[in-house]
Amino acid sequence: MRNQSIRYLIVPGWQGSSDDHWQSHWQRSLPNSARVEQDDWLTPRREDWVAALDRAINASADPVILIAHSLGCVTVAHWSVNASLVSLRKVRGALLVAPADVERPACSPALRNFAPIPKHLLPFPSQVVGSDNDPAASAPRALQLARDWGAEAGILAGAGHINVKSGHQRWEQGFAYLYRLQSRMDQHTQLRA
Repeated sequence: MRNQSIRYLIVPGWQGSSDDHWQSHWQRSLPNSARVEQDDWLTPRREDWVAALDRAINASADPVILIAHSLGCVTVAHWSVNASLVSLRKVRGALLVAPADVERPACSPALRNFAPIPKHLLPFPSQVVGSDNDPAASAPRALQLARDWGAEAGILAGAGHINVKSGHQRWEQGFAYLYRLQSRMDQHTQLRA
């Protein structure tokens, strides 16, 4: 796995990821990385976001690792439901950070069209990283999503929504979760060989 080229595909959440956001820092520091660009970051439509993700995955000549945040995590789950087998095979793994619970009572109406959140195993290794004080998803909810998706889970203490507002600009510690995911991907590849 390590000797073949990988495309790191950044999948931002609602309102995109600003220049200070860890996803933007990672995009600048990870080799062969790109961002899924949405036409409308403020009033997201599930079908449009899923289609943009599908186009970005299929535009890559290399296998892909998805690095999603917030609504981007839910977009990945929706995408995996109806993606073609060819597209699914391109994705080697997904790092799903601070998934947004679009089913929670306090959820912004702009995000409700992403509910219900798919409850099925993702067909590639995945890692959910949540926080015990994330206003977008409680720790128990993040753990439930990880179980639903068949993902490993990590819950950070006091990390908020793991974004700029909660003090996560570069989020260097997040790379440990990416490396852990890549180790699982290597094991997954060896088991399939």
